[in-house]
Amino acid sequence: MTRPGKIRVGLVFGGRSGEHEISIRSARSVVAAIDRARFDLALIGIDRAGRWHLHNEETFARLDRDAGAGTSEIIPTAHPDSAATARAGATEQPMPPVDVIFPVLHGPYGEDGTIQGLLEMLDLPYVGAGVLGSAVGMDKDVQKRLLRDAGIPVVPFIATTEHAWRGAGNAIRRQALELGMPLFVKPANLGSSLGVHKVSRADELSDAIADTLSYDCKILIERGVDAREIECSVLGNEDPRASVPGEILPGAEFYSYEAKYSGDSEAALLIPAPLSAELTRAVQTLAVRAFEVTECSGMARVDFFLERGTERVYVNELNTIPGFTSISMYPKLWEASGLGYAELISRLIDLALERHEARSKLRNPSGP
Repeated sequence: MTRPGKIRVGLVFGGRSGEHEISIRSARSVVAAIDRARFDLALIGIDRAGRWHLHNEETFARLDRDAGAGTSEIIPTAHPDSAATARAGATEQPMPPVDVIFPVLHGPYGEDGTIQGLLEMLDLPYVGAGVLGSAVGMDKDVQKRLLRDAGIPVVPFIATTEHAWRGAGNAIRRQALELGMPLFVKPANLGSSLGVHKVSRADELSDAIADTLSYDCKILIERGVDAREIECSVLGNEDPRASVPGEILPGAEFYSYEAKYSGDSEAALLIPAPLSAELTRAVQTLAVRAFEVTECSGMARVDFFLERGTERVYVNELNTIPGFTSISMYPKLWEASGLGYAELISRLIDLALERHEARSKLRNPSGP
């Protein structure tokens, strides 16, 4: 997409979720890689209380664990000169004008449709899935039901809530144990393996459920499978395409939060994954199908289980704002597919602008 002058990108990071620090790491990688000949940056941090802050390069470089540190608040708006932003005695400043928002907000309030809804209200283009695709991508229970109903294989699972567990814990426990051992208990609406437990004995299940419910009001209990962990990146809007698949060797019982982000992690990434040509095609085809079924756009990383012995492929989950850190799989898979990191960022921004332009041409019966 051609535009006069540079495109001003609002890079939004931090947020209210437990993945706040991971988001800052992702933002650092984007800032280091973005094509400065094409793009100017507005660095917008959301602190843990949900307040928005504008950073310059100096304050951003000093950030550690708090995306709001060292700055004053701003008001998110598409029209910084609007009288609506001027309030008597207000100390907040309006958000600077931007052409497109690039959210690298992981977890709730970032990739669950909430900020996407705000950006739709502000009529701002943004990178990644829309409101529906983001919400479906975040809620693993709804996501798996949609995939299952579309004929896409998922591991057998049940979902429960804090309220249901309090009222019918024994019945839920029996239902979960019928899935077979081992079990994985995980929050329905978190990423980065936060709050995930592997349960190998029946007497461990109740404690695992109780702890996971401290992270989310709805959780999943899945049958564990002896499987290789395969991931595939998808990019596009109307005509999405899949990268080469990669494989994760966790270096532990499963790919935990520590395995993903610890500096001394023994986890290894194999890119491309050592798969047959037939299995590679199957993974790529399923990745694109899952992307389309869940109403994704822009980008997603699709995670798979490849069951040992049977070579059956299961879709584990989709991540609509996958990590962009220096060790993240999403950009690494595209690099191995011939699309470098800087080019990937540019393509994502172009896709956001293209989608917004296409939607702006639709008739709006309630509009002017």
